[in-house]
Amino acid sequence: MSKVTVVGAGNVGATCANVLVTCGIADEVVLLDIKEGVSEGKAMDIMQTASILNINTCLKGVTNDYAATEGSDVVVITSGIPRKPGMTREELIGVNAGIVKSVTEQLLKYSPNAVIICISNPMDTMTYLIHKVSGLPKNRIIGMGGALDSARFKYNLANALNANPTEVEGIVIGGHGDTTMIPLVRYAAYRGVPATNYLDAETLNKVAADTMVGGATLTKLLGTSAWYAPGAAGAQMVKAVLHNEKKLISCSALLEGEYGESDLCIGVPAIIGRNGIEKIVEFDLNDEEKALFKKSAEAVHKTNAALNN
Repeated sequence: MSKVTVVGAGNVGATCANVLVTCGIADEVVLLDIKEGVSEGKAMDIMQTASILNINTCLKGVTNDYAATEGSDVVVITSGIPRKPGMTREELIGVNAGIVKSVTEQLLKYSPNAVIICISNPMDTMTYLIHKVSGLPKNRIIGMGGALDSARFKYNLANALNANPTEVEGIVIGGHGDTTMIPLVRYAAYRGVPATNYLDAETLNKVAADTMVGGATLTKLLGTSAWYAPGAAGAQMVKAVLHNEKKLISCSALLEGEYGESDLCIGVPAIIGRNGIEKIVEFDLNDEEKALFKKSAEAVHKTNAALNN
């Protein structure tokens, strides 16, 4: 029996729980929120689709009852305030750091062996904070950002190619921010053939630029942060862990010398399986990509420094 806890029943958390349930990724899912009735109501609404969608997963909503999360294999932290139009992810650090620290400590009381997936923004810094407050082995803490950024990259690539998104390959590394993420255009492909064979440099540069502001574009349109793709990206990572998929997914991982960086959580390709991050994969970056990664890392280090203020 597999058990997953999703903390935060807002748009992202509820979507993550919905995907986990409707896709049958876990046997049991607990949706927890601080606000009375919200998680219970959303869980009830989702479970009322069970007879329609032939769902066998059990979903339970609870208010601040961390005892109900006991024995979770994976916990997903979405807690915190979302972005508003014009806000950067970094501007959320003060409020969200306190929330994420408290949530992490309470979760580990009941599920000390869980793999933690962080979605809360600023995601790289919140993932780093979880490492600092939990003392867990680095493989058991994963930041979701690269998975979402890569999905957005593939969406934009597929549109440019007029192709099926499932047949497009693309990966984004670096910080989960509008100016820090790095869509690796050189590695983009369509059915194994480099995208550069089909698209000119100007088009590929636009695909990369649109990917980088993907979150801000949606925030401007919606008036708040996106939730369908972030929630689904979180569920994708849960599935990779629970089902031991050994899948290569870009995620925020703690680096200890990889890519020339240390004491930093930032987006890199990694193999995700039952133990969480089972291996960080070092792509052969060219000089331009190395320079972009170094600049991105410096920006994330700067944001991390705000944790001590």
